[in-house]
Amino acid sequence: MFDLPDLPDLPGRRRFLAGSAASLGAVALHGLVADSVRRTPFPARAKHVIWLHMEGAPPTLDMFDRKPLLDRLHGQKCPDEFLAKERFAFIKGHPTLLGHQHGWIRGANGIEVCELFPHLAQQLGDVTLVRSMVTDQFNHAPAEHLLFSGAPRPGRPSFGAWASYGLGNENHDLPAFVVMLSGGNLPSAGRALWSSGFLPSVHQGVEFRSAGEPVLYLQDPAGYDRARRERSLRVANELNAEHARRHGDPETLTRIAQAELAFRMQMSVPDAVALASEPAEVHALYGTEPGRASFANNCLLARRLVERGVRFVQLFDSGWDIHGTSPGDDLMTQFPKKAAQIDRALSALLVDLRRRGLLDETLVVWGGEFGRTPMNEARDGSKFLGRDHHPHCFAMLLAGGGTRRGAIVGATDELGAKVTDTPIHVHDLQATILHLLGRRRAAAMASARCHGACAVVRHGGPHFDPSLGEALAENRPPGEHCSRSPRPSRIP
Repeated sequence: MFDLPDLPDLPGRRRFLAGSAASLGAVALHGLVADSVRRTPFPARAKHVIWLHMEGAPPTLDMFDRKPLLDRLHGQKCPDEFLAKERFAFIKGHPTLLGHQHGWIRGANGIEVCELFPHLAQQLGDVTLVRSMVTDQFNHAPAEHLLFSGAPRPGRPSFGAWASYGLGNENHDLPAFVVMLSGGNLPSAGRALWSSGFLPSVHQGVEFRSAGEPVLYLQDPAGYDRARRERSLRVANELNAEHARRHGDPETLTRIAQAELAFRMQMSVPDAVALASEPAEVHALYGTEPGRASFANNCLLARRLVERGVRFVQLFDSGWDIHGTSPGDDLMTQFPKKAAQIDRALSALLVDLRRRGLLDETLVVWGGEFGRTPMNEARDGSKFLGRDHHPHCFAMLLAGGGTRRGAIVGATDELGAKVTDTPIHVHDLQATILHLLGRRRAAAMASARCHGACAVVRHGGPHFDPSLGEALAENRPPGEHCSRSPRPSRIP
């Protein structure tokens, strides 16, 4: 037997890991509570994002992509070539084609728009219309997860959480990522759409409301004054800091940052959400009614938030799942109702941002999670008119923040069933937004089809096809079509 020398009292595995994590945790805490905006490796064209998601997938075929042949073939059997190897969510048997049910008007730049959107039509000179969006998913929740996190399953950080994490915030007293809901329902994928995923939870979206208490559970209970709240916060933070030092749990550091932000929000939020302070002319522009929950109120609140430096504002408006099973989801009743709810407000948001000098630095994104079929769904023999889910083509709108004014990107076939020109996958959209926010390397990682992402920005970047950037230079006439034949592309 050998005599072992006396060894020092070494720490155990848990103690060693905790001590290591504590030092890293101090670095993390600095990042969580830092006031300064994080620098981007490339110049950012957009400083803020307002993403208006029409939950349920609006029938953009009936809004921005007129198909005269579809009208002529209305009620006839769909051609077999459009049904081969096709999967539908609800269509059974051999469906019939469904023509447009509403008239058309010409927008500011000559684009034909559904007559239900007269206000929005006047603003299309400032908008990029993308007619060739595609996705991999044809059910709501997976498609929403894919759109907002890059994967069709829950667990990944949402886009707004990444923006908060990567870019920081301009306002120390408001969250970097704010979410607002209208339409009466949560999105199909639920609150996971503004989750922070594996990022610190301080980056998850904070829900604001345009009626009632603006942020739930933010205010102190009766009899609990601000001085007392400050003392209790200080004691709680000291205890949490000691816990973080001993155990190195990064979520403890997040808890400190969230508690301090909530304390500051008690003072900043009432001013930010005070819609009644806006002049009568602004309320007439948006069609807002202070104290009432609505899409219009949320649009005005979104402008007030980006005006105060909030990085990412996400609006979800439910009620757009136009299947045609009843008057509550058909093209003749529900679709005009939803159009009336958003037309004036969306137009007003663009006008208001432009006249305040915010549109150049604010990227506005509008759309749904997929498209709708050119066929009538007729579920269980329904006589109401509606369209089934369709992942192969749909339209989205982008404005401000470095996007082209009055551009049309992509095209679909004569029935609006498939993309024929410049397919843009949802990953391309994500890459485009990251590119405009100054995160070009992240944009390159986000999309393996970057030729599509370049099609909606003013100039190309090091990871983007320069030919499209030149084609979309700022001196291009508004309304001129920007096209490209589909072809595979790899990021160098």
